[in-house]
Amino acid sequence: MERLNPRPSALPCVATIGSFDGVHRGHQFVMEQLVGLARQRGLASRVFTFANHPLQVLQPDVHPLLLTPTEEKVELLRQTGIDQITLLDFTPELAQMTAHDFMRSVLKEQWGVQVLMMGYDNHFGHDHKSMADYRKEGETLGIEVVGCQECAAEEGISSTAIRQALLDGRVEKANTLLGYPYFLQGTVVAGFQNGRRMGYPTANLQVYPQKLIPQNGVYLVKCFPMTSKGEMPTGGTACAWDGMLNIGTRPTLHNGQQRSIEVHLFGFDGDLYGKTLRIQLLQHLRGEREFRSLDELKVQLEEDEKRCKQLIT
Repeated sequence: MERLNPRPSALPCVATIGSFDGVHRGHQFVMEQLVGLARQRGLASRVFTFANHPLQVLQPDVHPLLLTPTEEKVELLRQTGIDQITLLDFTPELAQMTAHDFMRSVLKEQWGVQVLMMGYDNHFGHDHKSMADYRKEGETLGIEVVGCQECAAEEGISSTAIRQALLDGRVEKANTLLGYPYFLQGTVVAGFQNGRRMGYPTANLQVYPQKLIPQNGVYLVKCFPMTSKGEMPTGGTACAWDGMLNIGTRPTLHNGQQRSIEVHLFGFDGDLYGKTLRIQLLQHLRGEREFRSLDELKVQLEEDEKRCKQLIT
C-alpha cells in the first residue's frame, strides 16, 4: 500500500480510481475486470482510492459514516487480487484539480498509468467530465481510457443502498449487496458487567468512530479474534465463535443515550479485554426494547440464544 508521492520508477499499469466504500459486489466486478485486463496487457493492476472520505473536505460539517474505514477497505481490495493499492489524501488542492491535470501529473507522470478503467458512474476532476471527454483527454496524454462492463447483477448495488439497509436493520439485504457479511471490528473494553450477573457475559466493543453501526437490536453473529496487526490468525474460521450481539442504549438498565456494542459468545469462557475482535453480522433477530425487570430481560436473552442456535444448526 502506497501513498501519493513522486514515483518515477513506478511500473506501467492498468488502473482505476474511486472511493470504493464497502468494496461491494459492484466494486468487486470492476476489480475482476481490472485484473483481467492488466494480465492481458502484461501490466500491473493498480487501484487509487482515498485515505479520507472526499466529503470531509468538500463538506467539512458532514461526517460521513463508512462501511469500511481505510484499513478494512485496503484489506478487502487486496483480496480481489489487485497488485498495487495507492492511497490518495483527498485535499482541497486535489479537489480543485481538473481531470486533465490529474491525469497528467498524478496518473501519467507519477504512477505510469497506461490504461485507465472507468466505471459507469465514475468521475474525477472538479470539471466532472463525461466518458467521451475522459477518452479525449487520455488520447492527448497517452492514456487509454476504457469503460468497465456493467455487472448483470449490479442493479441496486451501491454503497448508499447498503448503508440504508444497515440503518434499517436489514443486515441480510446488506450482506447480499456486499457479497460478504458486514462486520464490526474493534477493541474489547470494560463494560458494566450487567450481562455477567445474568449469566450472559459480554465483550464490549469499541469501534472506529466513523464506522456505520446498524440499527439497534439483537443480531446473530460470528466472531473472529484478530492479531495485533488487525489480521485473522492462522486457522481462519476454525478460530471463530458463534454468538449474539446487542447494539443499543440498554433501556432496561436506564443507561441514558450511551450506545454500546456487546457480544455474547456461545461456549466461550475467558478474558478478552484489550483484544481485537471482528464480528460478522449474519441475521437481525429483533429490535431493542425496554423490559420491566432484569428477570424479564434474562428470559428474553434465553429465547434469543435458543433462536440463534436453531439458526446455526
